[in-house]
Amino acid sequence: MQTLTQRLANPTRFMEISRAILPWIAGGAVLFIAYAMYLVFFVAPPDYQQGETVKIMYIHVPSAWLAMMGYSIVALSSFGLLVFRHPLADVSAKAAAPIGAAFTLAALITGSLWGKPMWGTYWVWDARLTSVLILFFLYLGLIALRSSLEDEALAGKLTAVLALVGVAILPIIKFSVDWWNTLHQPSTGFTSTVDASMRTPLLLSAVGFTLLFIALHLKSMQTEILRRRVKTMRLAEVERGDRLFSAQAE
Repeated sequence: MQTLTQRLANPTRFMEISRAILPWIAGGAVLFIAYAMYLVFFVAPPDYQQGETVKIMYIHVPSAWLAMMGYSIVALSSFGLLVFRHPLADVSAKAAAPIGAAFTLAALITGSLWGKPMWGTYWVWDARLTSVLILFFLYLGLIALRSSLEDEALAGKLTAVLALVGVAILPIIKFSVDWWNTLHQPSTGFTSTVDASMRTPLLLSAVGFTLLFIALHLKSMQTEILRRRVKTMRLAEVERGDRLFSAQAE
C-alpha cells in the first residue's frame, strides 16, 4: 500500500490532489486574513506605548514567521532531492524560494516601518535584523544560482547544497534576541504577555498568511510542473525534427 508521500511523488497525482484542495486553501486564506484585518483595524486597541503603530505587528510577525518557514521548506525539499531523489523535491524547492523571499522582504520593510517610531531609525545593524537580511540574500542567491544554469538537474543539485548550508541561519534568527543584547524585542510566544484583544487577531493573521503561503506554493509547483512538461515536449519535437532531417538528408 502506497504512502501519501509515495502517491504525491507522481506529478500527475500531485496535480490532481493540489487542484482539488487549492481553492479551499485559498478561500480559507482570504477569510482568515479578512477577519483578522477587521479585528486589527476595528476591534484591537492601540498599544499603551506604541499607539496605532502596533498594528504593523499583524503583518510583520506573520511575514517573519513565513520567511523562516519558507526557507525550511526549501531546505527540506533540498534534502529530499539529494538524499531520497524525490521527483517533486526540486519542484518544491524552486517554487518556495521566491515566495519565501517575498515574505522576507515584507518582514524587513514592515520591521523598518515599525522600528522608525520605536527606535528613531528605520534600520540598525541589530542581530535579528542583520540575520534576516542575510536570509533575504540567501534567497536571492538560490534564485540567481538556479537561473544562471541551463542544466536543470545540475542547477537543482547546486541550489540544494547551498540551501542546506544556509539553513544554519535559521537558529541564529530564532535565538539572536536571546544570545545577544539587541534592540529587537524577544519573542512573546503568544503567551499571556500579549493581551487576548491583540493575541487573537495576531493568531488569525498568522493562520491566514500561512494558508496564503501554502496556496501560493501549490500553485507555483503546478506551474513549474507544467513548464517542465512543455519543455520536455519541445525537446522531443526538436529531436524528432532532427531525426526526420537526418533521414531526408540520407
